[in-house]
Amino acid sequence: MDRHGNHRLRQGRFSESGRLYLLTTVTRQRNPLFQNLWLARAAIYQLRLNDHEGSCRTLAWVLMPDHLHWLIELGPTSLDKLMCAFKSRSSCALYRKGAERKHIWQPGFYDRALRKDEDVRAAARYIIANPIRAGLVRRAGEYPHWDCVWL
Repeated sequence: MDRHGNHRLRQGRFSESGRLYLLTTVTRQRNPLFQNLWLARAAIYQLRLNDHEGSCRTLAWVLMPDHLHWLIELGPTSLDKLMCAFKSRSSCALYRKGAERKHIWQPGFYDRALRKDEDVRAAARYIIANPIRAGLVRRAGEYPHWDCVWL
């Protein structure tokens, strides 16, 4: 049983194939693992595998030093399965790259379904601007760990 109650976050939630979702997941204890270029690239490779497998279609993402924001169109899977696969595979990849062998990600994740009338490109711009708001860079193009289908 999850002692933090994260299992209750998903109760009553429904994953809808073809729906747009904004997902956020955080490293354990906000460990800034992705300040390391090689660890960041290993996690990004695992992120991209989900598109190749057809679990989702990625629209935009940014990998911050201690968390990930990911805008997707969900494929024929559930959000739980998608995130479980990403976290499991990225953890294994990070261990192979030398990350300390302890939990990489905090349990659970945050998701928000975008309404049909929401501006998807505005949501993508908000994601991409995270490094600017965090004071890591002055312009999005200066930050190395992001992508967006419209650029």
